[in-house]
Amino acid sequence: MKSYIKAISYHLPEKVLTNDELAREFPDMKIDDLTRLTGVKKRYIAADGETAGDLAFQAAQKLFDEHNISPAEIDHIIFCAQGPDYITPSTACILQDRLGIPEHAGSLDINQGCTGFIYGLSVANGLIATDAAQNVLLLTSVNISELIHPEDKSTRAIFGDGAAATLVSSNDSVQGSGIGDFVFGTDGKGFENIIIKHGGARYPHIKFESEDYKDEAGNIRNDRYFNMNGAAVFYFSVEKVPLMIRQLYNKAGIDGDDVDLYVLHQANQIILESIFRKMKIPKEKTLFHLEDCGNTVSSTIPIALYHAIADGKVKRGDTMVLAGFGVGFSWAGCVVKY
Repeated sequence: MKSYIKAISYHLPEKVLTNDELAREFPDMKIDDLTRLTGVKKRYIAADGETAGDLAFQAAQKLFDEHNISPAEIDHIIFCAQGPDYITPSTACILQDRLGIPEHAGSLDINQGCTGFIYGLSVANGLIATDAAQNVLLLTSVNISELIHPEDKSTRAIFGDGAAATLVSSNDSVQGSGIGDFVFGTDGKGFENIIIKHGGARYPHIKFESEDYKDEAGNIRNDRYFNMNGAAVFYFSVEKVPLMIRQLYNKAGIDGDDVDLYVLHQANQIILESIFRKMKIPKEKTLFHLEDCGNTVSSTIPIALYHAIADGKVKRGDTMVLAGFGVGFSWAGCVVKY
C-alpha cells in the first residue's frame, strides 16, 4: 500500500521577535552580518505557559479546518518534539483527547529534532504499508525559545517556535505517486554539539547545579539550556548531507536531473547555500524559507513545503528530495512524488 502527503497546515505563535528588537537588546550585535548568515529577519515566540503540545493542537485544528478533514478520519497520531508536555504520559495521548480523535487511534511520541519530520514520515509510511493505519496525523512542534538562555544572542537569532500538522494517507490510485525511498544516518560521537545537558536522568536538575558561562564567541551559555556548537554543526551538515542525497539517488534509481525541488531542513542560510553549492544544484531547484519564521526545528520542512505548494513552486507529478539533519548527530532523507 502506498502513502502520500495529503495535506499540510502550520501554526506560529502571536508574538514576533524581529532582528531590530534583538539589535536593541544586544547593541554589539552585527545585525546585517547576522541576517546574511542566518537568513532570518524575524521569528515567533510562544506565550508564557504555551507548550509544544499547545502549538501542535493549533496546527492540527488548522489542518482540519483548512482541508475539511474530520478528526474521525485519523487512526494514528505521531507527535514529534524535543520538549514534550510531560515526561510521561506521551503528548500524543493528550492530543488524541484534545482533538476529538477516536479512541481506536494509535499514538506515540518521537523525541527527535531537525530530522524529526523525515523520521515521522517513515513511521507513518510503515504504518500504512503494513495496513496498520490509513490516515496518520504527523505533528511536529517546538517551543525552543524557553529552552534558550536569554543572553545567548547567536542561538536566539536563529530559532523560532511553531508547529506543523501533516496528514499522511494511503493512496493506491495513482501509480508512481507518494512517498518513496528513505535513507538514514547517525553519528552519536557528535551528540554534545546540540544538547540540553541537564534535566534528564543523567544530570537531573535536583542533583546538579548549573552556572552561566561564556563560549569563545562571547555567548552566554548554561547546561540547563539549549546549547549548540555552530561551527561543528556547519561542518557536519556540509559533509554529511551531500553524501546522504547521493545515497538517496542510488537507492531510488534517480539522479539530480530527475529532481524538481530540494526541500531541506531550514537550518540557516549559509548551511543551505553551502550544501547546494557543493552539489551544484541549480538555484531554481532550491528552497529557502527562513526569513519570516527562522529555524523551527522539526517543522521547517513541512512549513517550507506548505509555501512551495501554495506559491506554485511544486506541482503535481514533481519529484522532491526531502532531507533533515542535525541533533544527534542524525540525518535522514526521502524521495517524494507530489
